[in-house]
Amino acid sequence: MNIGLIAHDAKKALMQNFCIAYRGILKKHNLFATGTTGRLIEDVTVLNITKYLAGPLGGMQQLGAQIAQNDIDALIFLRDPMNVKPHEPDVNDVVRLCDMHNIPIATNVATAEILILAIERGDLDWREMYR
Repeated sequence: MNIGLIAHDAKKALMQNFCIAYRGILKKHNLFATGTTGRLIEDVTVLNITKYLAGPLGGMQQLGAQIAQNDIDALIFLRDPMNVKPHEPDVNDVVRLCDMHNIPIATNVATAEILILAIERGDLDWREMYR
């Protein structure tokens, strides 16, 4: 499966910890991330991640394009709901694209855990047929 990983600045350490905890599952899949998030995850997990530009510099749009082409099967996007970002429309675009293409999205660590465990169980294998 192709899994997208995005984290706002305040959630990057949480994303690192999540990826450390679920490294065994994540290493079985193709991972894609915005630049800074991807680099930080690689630094602590040694996972192989395809990295785009930093989110505000176009990485969100690059990942959004991959979503629009139905090339992402699940997205873990740890958002910071307390701080509005200047590139907030890009954030909403990515969420909208996931809804349009039936791509499961987790926006906090609780739903991320549910999603990653569902991937491990094979609950999202239908994405292979859908693509």
